[in-house]
Amino acid sequence: MSYGDLGRKIAGLCLLAGLAGCGGGEAREESHESEAGETAKLSAFEMENGIGPVKEAVVLGELDPKLAEQGKGIFETKCSMCHKMDTTYVGPSLGEVTTRRTPAYIMNMILNPQEMVEKHPVAKKLLAERMTFMANQGLTLAEARAVLEYLRTQSKGGSTPVSKEN
Repeated sequence: MSYGDLGRKIAGLCLLAGLAGCGGGEAREESHESEAGETAKLSAFEMENGIGPVKEAVVLGELDPKLAEQGKGIFETKCSMCHKMDTTYVGPSLGEVTTRRTPAYIMNMILNPQEMVEKHPVAKKLLAERMTFMANQGLTLAEARAVLEYLRTQSKGGSTPVSKEN
């Protein structure tokens, strides 16, 4: 089996896992509203910080190496099958995500990927580009915060969001 075949099989498995992780909810009615109409329903906070359990801005202090190490373990177990730091794989590259997104957005995407891709324009755009749903990994708020801390260690550009479009 070639590396290309292996990569396609892994991508297929991730897609299946993502679809399985996204299914099983209540039936949803089809919406025929425009994206602009849906965007208008989001608060300014939700536009900047995403939709999910994180309802306030996450204030980051100095990097916590112990928390980052915990986050690295969670990332390697739950996220690395689809995300790499320096390249787009099944999901987007995450090495500089802390320069593109707010901490609350990152945590809400980790904790609430289904609603994010249904309602948030940036997450919708990523879904359209990648055509792969992010599976909900069932992380707790504390685990998502640890993954965020690990992602902070991977950014060469720091942790200040500069663009919400990528």
